[in-house]
Amino acid sequence: MNRKITRRDAIKSTAALAAGLYFGAAASRTRAAGPNEKLNLACIGVGGRGAANVAGLASQNLVAFADVDERRASESTTKFPKAKQFRDYRKLLDELGSKLDAVVISTPDHTHFHPAYAAMQLGLHVYLEKPLAHNVWETRTLTNFAREKKLATQLGSQRHAIGNVHRVVELIQSGAIGPVAEVHSWVAGGRGMPKLPTDQPAVPKHLDYDVWLGPAKQRPYHPSFCPYGWRFWWDFGTGETGNWGCHILDIPFWALGLKYPTRVDATGPEVDAERTPKTMHATLKFPARGEQPPVTLHWYQGEPAVVKQRGLSGKGQNTLFIGRDGMLLCGFESRQLLPKEKFADAKAPAKTVADSPGFYNEWIAACKGGQPATCNFDYSGPLAEAVLLGNVAYRAGGFDWDSENLKTTGNDKAQALIREAYREGWEIKT
Repeated sequence: MNRKITRRDAIKSTAALAAGLYFGAAASRTRAAGPNEKLNLACIGVGGRGAANVAGLASQNLVAFADVDERRASESTTKFPKAKQFRDYRKLLDELGSKLDAVVISTPDHTHFHPAYAAMQLGLHVYLEKPLAHNVWETRTLTNFAREKKLATQLGSQRHAIGNVHRVVELIQSGAIGPVAEVHSWVAGGRGMPKLPTDQPAVPKHLDYDVWLGPAKQRPYHPSFCPYGWRFWWDFGTGETGNWGCHILDIPFWALGLKYPTRVDATGPEVDAERTPKTMHATLKFPARGEQPPVTLHWYQGEPAVVKQRGLSGKGQNTLFIGRDGMLLCGFESRQLLPKEKFADAKAPAKTVADSPGFYNEWIAACKGGQPATCNFDYSGPLAEAVLLGNVAYRAGGFDWDSENLKTTGNDKAQALIREAYREGWEIKT
């Protein structure tokens, strides 16, 4: 499964694809769309969140769709009947890869890496749903490979384009509350820990369950994790942290210029080997950046006690910056400098963050040779890694993080979660 192959052989035949994935020498692009030319796109995963991405990119030439679930895919396939339909994305890339400019991947977390890496090997640009990949090694590998191949990428952290988020970034970066050494971010609610299956129903005829499992270990089908509940099973998803972390932690990451933490710890309820928790608290320590001090970034499932302790309401909010000269409480659509009386007459800083032309439009323009999209992997890769490291610390205990070598210093249990094994037939060699 690890043999090196030529471009002609890359993802070579339908028969070979059915047996597994072959990743060899990276291919160069065969065509380039001009600024006024539509991109030839393939969409992998077109139900659920995928349907929203399809609609958002409908201005381009939608060449093909791949989805393991014909029923969930029908919303997109009915609207765009000219797009050629596949169940297996490997067959799509085998047949049409040379005719494409880019791919859009909206599959469950555990099947982000394989189609993204395969597409990149064909020289295709990639739009990928968060949290980028299922583990830190996959995330770093995609980030580095995209840079090496000079591919246009965008992580689906769509709230990065919201004007209020831009204004928050400007406030922090202008020094409105002074240097920031502490941030608390959270997601409300308590989803996780789904019920364990007690039955074993048949696989629906409209679902290709083997391809849905992809690189994950074999287990009987159950509707509690397929088509949607997968998010709360460790084999497939990354819990609410992976679901919301790349949206919410985007705010402090951007505002403070964060990249890789040096220490990660986490607390929460007793760890379940199969299912993600309803609550947790991860703490990530980041080093100083130039004149900015070290930062302790807290991530919570559930509103943190610090909000009420400071006499604040977290309703509709998700982040509290604590600076030397004040605080900033914000959500995606609101912001407030605190204490109110101190900042009653505060003026907005100069506008330094340009309005987005549209989150999808950023990526489309980048694919055509324009500026990198704002959530390209060089920015969003480290963000996604931090999100995933929080889960690792919760599941396996805290560790000092050697970001250069992807090592959880002194914690072998945590190290085992940085790169997971794939089931037979899905092994790769990079």
